Amino acid sequence: MIVVKKFLRYLLVFILLVLVPFIYWRFFYPVADGTQAGMLNVFQKKGLVFKTYEGKLIQSGFKANIQSNEFSFSVTDPRLADQLMKLSGRELNLHYKQYLGSLPWRGMQQNIVDSIYEVRDPSWQENSIRPKN
Repeated sequence: MIVVKKFLRYLLVFILLVLVPFIYWRFFYPVADGTQAGMLNVFQKKGLVFKTYEGKLIQSGFKANIQSNEFSFSVTDPRLADQLMKLSGRELNLHYKQYLGSLPWRGMQQNIVDSIYEVRDPSWQENSIRPKN
């Protein structure tokens, strides 16, 4: 009986010393912090159990659409989500934090947007490369 209690005590200490820091590092410690710019293509509230805000930004390499990348992200702040719902199709510069893992109540993506740095004027297309007539 004493051996079982000792084993359980060591198991509990192991869990507290190894598992708790690992979970914090995996899900709550931001490994990257930065900005992404592009056109807000999709922004929606979705999910089966946890309704979260999910979006996609299209980042263009060149204005002639030679290269295109997508930046998928989640938003946890409902006020920020309301602002982004109104900005669909606009050029944005967003600040985000990247985590190694996603949590169902925080969103489906590892990138969590927490603020909008800039909303560009829709006339940005005037500077794009146009096809020759």
